[in-house]
Amino acid sequence: MSKSVYEGLVVLLGAAFAVAFAVIVVPPLLASGDVVGAFAAGFVNPYSSGYSLDAILTGLILVVWVLYERSTLGVRYGWVAIILCFIPGVAVALAYYLILRTRTRAV
Repeated sequence: MSKSVYEGLVVLLGAAFAVAFAVIVVPPLLASGDVVGAFAAGFVNPYSSGYSLDAILTGLILVVWVLYERSTLGVRYGWVAIILCFIPGVAVALAYYLILRTRTRAV
């Protein structure tokens, strides 16, 4: 796979999640204004709890990775990925960081 195809697919998938998040999550969140309730809704049954824990721990692993590579490889602007873990989510944060890392290492 070429670098341009790789980057294009990563950007496309990250953007697809961001759009889906905006369409599915944002309207009910704006209507209710209940951020805590929205977070808790991810734990309403064992299945959603499993998916929610997977996303949360994946986000934390990404944060550790970003902080590690900041000091070992000098990857700059990784802090943006940490913010993206929370809004809109880990999929966008990971997509951003993979592109950032690829472009940083190419320099």
